Amino acid sequence: MSGHRAGMALAARLKRGETLGDRVMKVDHAGEHGAVCIYRAQHWFARWRAPEMLPELDHFLAHERGHRERFAAELRRRGRRRCRSYLWCGLGGFVLGAITGLAGRSAIAATTVAIERVVLRHMEEQVEELTGLDLEAVAALRGVIVEEQEHHDLSAVRLPSGGLWLTIINPVVGASTHLVIWLGMRL
Repeated sequence: MSGHRAGMALAARLKRGETLGDRVMKVDHAGEHGAVCIYRAQHWFARWRAPEMLPELDHFLAHERGHRERFAAELRRRGRRRCRSYLWCGLGGFVLGAITGLAGRSAIAATTVAIERVVLRHMEEQVEELTGLDLEAVAALRGVIVEEQEHHDLSAVRLPSGGLWLTIINPVVGASTHLVIWLGMRL
């Protein structure tokens, strides 16, 4: 199903008075909370397993906190509550961050690459779907996309080509990220 038709089908299932932009902001806010929890847990374990990554993780964590606040501010402006998946995203993010933080540098970088690959594609589709419908949502998304691309690119440089962690993490984390987004759009 094309992105446009999928968006239209979803729009038919939105709660009364909720726009597609409202739902996108809710889901992306929950996703950014998950990202904050991933980087926080990775940071804790990177002290022992990958101390050279601490400045980069701090940089990413600051961005993710800013993204979460950007979407939270947009939800407040719209008079909308956060997504029902918010706490689950945080818990899942913390578990993923702890596991990959314990596994070390390559696992941390592979996780970022896998997540950002899915998130970037998802946000680009959201921008396409919302262009002309919700300028505020599009502006919020475009500001976040630039920094998410930076996270992806910096982490991709850290990975050896054909590395074991990317081979393991990419399909599992990619599929999990798709599932979380899909569920969030329907809760």
